[in-house]
Amino acid sequence: MKRVFNFSAGPAMLPEEVLREAQADMLDYKGSGMSVMEMSHRSAEFKEIIETAEQDLRDLLSIPENYQVLFLQGGATQQFAAIPMNLMRKKKADYIVSGSWSKKAFKEAKLYGEANCVASSEDGNFSYIPDVDALTFNEDADYVYICQNETIYGTTYHKLPETGDVPLVADVSSMFLSEPMDVSRYGLIFGGVQKNIGPAGVVIVIVRDDLVHDDPLPFTPTIMRYATQVEAKSLSNTPPCYGIYICGLVFKWLKGIGGLAAMQKRNIEKANLLYDFLDQSELFRATARKEDRSLMNVPFVTGSDELDALFVKEAKGHDIVSIKGHRSVGGMRASIYNAMPREGVEALVAFMEEFEKAHR
Repeated sequence: MKRVFNFSAGPAMLPEEVLREAQADMLDYKGSGMSVMEMSHRSAEFKEIIETAEQDLRDLLSIPENYQVLFLQGGATQQFAAIPMNLMRKKKADYIVSGSWSKKAFKEAKLYGEANCVASSEDGNFSYIPDVDALTFNEDADYVYICQNETIYGTTYHKLPETGDVPLVADVSSMFLSEPMDVSRYGLIFGGVQKNIGPAGVVIVIVRDDLVHDDPLPFTPTIMRYATQVEAKSLSNTPPCYGIYICGLVFKWLKGIGGLAAMQKRNIEKANLLYDFLDQSELFRATARKEDRSLMNVPFVTGSDELDALFVKEAKGHDIVSIKGHRSVGGMRASIYNAMPREGVEALVAFMEEFEKAHR
């Protein structure tokens, strides 16, 4: 069996141990005589799967009791609308626009109320995170919104904004479970799982109890009301059962390697390996501001569109795939999520060294 090093921004690599366990369960999940893909979401077997997954996630993040955990569909993008529809009770929200995903969320929020952009890094093609210490937020805002790790531009918040009594809402899709988080700092956390946790099709929402209420904006679809899903324990409609099952296996895998502190240590080591090479390279250059660099997504360029294209092409011969950068940045992007082994980053750096010697 040949496995490549998949540097895709998502869907991304899953731990091989998880894939092997899912393979073993494919035809017969724990003596049930059927696959998880075939079983009813109302069955005792699936009830155990989703309840165990929730508890393991709570354990990993030390989620306080006054927060609800929801396993939903629609991806993180649907939450761009669900959040203002559920939380914008005073029709006001502050947004920090630090990349394409927060920009999309801000644009969506303007459909439902007064969305205010308090800071943006678009003037630098989103290569940095705005200085959160210099920001003032509207005390009457329903929430302050950030995308904590911007997948496309490879930037991350190493410090959270201080929002006072205003709830902080964060899209954590591309850094979910890559490091410990203090959930109590947020009013709501959400993220698509297809980068660090599972297959595409599941979005996890962690929301504080006081933000779950029965009077969202009146046109909010029933299925998109947090109160609906909290009451039904994520089972108001048929959830993405198989995706939730895989997420549960990944949670077990994370606990087995020592939890999020151990995962963070691995991720720091992988990122340092790549950034250290980039910082001394005479051909390649990282595009994100050094103090705002992400541990998960590393965009880099040669400065030549022709060389960038050649690098992407030749990388496939070294089992390095999905390394092409997003069109708004160009060049290359290495997404080195939890399941990317250190060997994958070592293989990438070795090829970069070889390429640089040939083309410097």
